[in-house]
Amino acid sequence: MEKIQMPVPLVEMDGDEMTRIIWQEIKKELLEPFVALNTEYYDLGLPHRDATGDQVTVDAANAIKKYGVGVKCATITPNADRVKEYNLKEMYKSPNGTIRAMLDGTVFRAPILVKGIHPSVRTWEAPITIARHAFGDVYKDTEAKVPGGAKVELVVTDENGETRLPVYSYNENGGIALSMYNTVDSISSFARSCFSFAVDTKQDLWFSTKDTISKKYDHTFKDIFAEIYENEFKAKFEELGIEYFYTLIDDAVARVIRSKGGFIWALKNYDGDVMSDMVATAFGSLAMMTSVLVSPYGYYEYEAAHGTVTRHYYRHQKGEETSTNSMATIFAWSGALRKRGEMDKNAALMQFADDLEAASIATIEEGVMTKDLALLTELDNVKAVNTVDFIREIRKRLEKKYN
Repeated sequence: MEKIQMPVPLVEMDGDEMTRIIWQEIKKELLEPFVALNTEYYDLGLPHRDATGDQVTVDAANAIKKYGVGVKCATITPNADRVKEYNLKEMYKSPNGTIRAMLDGTVFRAPILVKGIHPSVRTWEAPITIARHAFGDVYKDTEAKVPGGAKVELVVTDENGETRLPVYSYNENGGIALSMYNTVDSISSFARSCFSFAVDTKQDLWFSTKDTISKKYDHTFKDIFAEIYENEFKAKFEELGIEYFYTLIDDAVARVIRSKGGFIWALKNYDGDVMSDMVATAFGSLAMMTSVLVSPYGYYEYEAAHGTVTRHYYRHQKGEETSTNSMATIFAWSGALRKRGEMDKNAALMQFADDLEAASIATIEEGVMTKDLALLTELDNVKAVNTVDFIREIRKRLEKKYN
């Protein structure tokens, strides 16, 4: 077949461990045979981040600003054990956090639904989309180990001088402290993105923080959302018959579990990180969750919502067979290709993205799947396959469309 042309590149960000291996298989089996793939490549694997002092992550984010669309493989955010394992120069911050801080915007995560796999929460009938604020908070914090007898203060400096706010005075055993931040501009962009997405998809929007405890930080989020809703979106919501609903996060968790689904749940950065994993797992698998960063400046970054599947990678290194679910990574590529097609008015590329997703879902619904889904499915005559064979099974179905 003649390959689908792709004149404008998208930004490709390679990653770590098992997902890095899956990344290459997806390109080899599902993309390059059908598309004249055009990407600007950045290696965000931990060894290369270390070699560049993490400059490669900054360069990748700037490339997304240039081209508008990026697709990212899962990457390691190193802890102390990883620093030792990879002999790193330092404990680098989350590459996702760096990219999101540079692009701003909101991360929207939604489950991939397939027949035969039902949510473990029996009341859920429709997808729950997590809208995660992708800026600041603990991902860009400043933290320290505090020696015994020291005290920590929060210092705010403006044109009138310093305001010093006491945080804590430590006893002889010391402790730890952190500070984090956010901005009115970023919170406002987050709110508008969530309200706009709700209008576009005609879904209710829920938002939750802990403003009763965090009376300035979290309360500011609540106030900005309320003001923007009243001034800019209330009339449209009422016209469409959809609802904006605010509640405390602990109450929201209880309500979500009792709900039927079918709404957008907006959350601050850390809360969204945690709850997206919970929602993904309850709908079936962490590997069945799409994720896209939507920037108010017109940038889009697609990725899988899960990590690097370290346990499978260690088995792969030993030469053992793995059965790793690649669906979320495939959908990251299809999402990025579709958006590239939309921006460039490239109908063939958009259609390919649709066909790739359809072939992937059909593979599972026809009973061929990785072991994580085989343990969950209610389908009969299921065939559990390994990591590579699952991708090749998708290719068989895709070839029927294009050959």
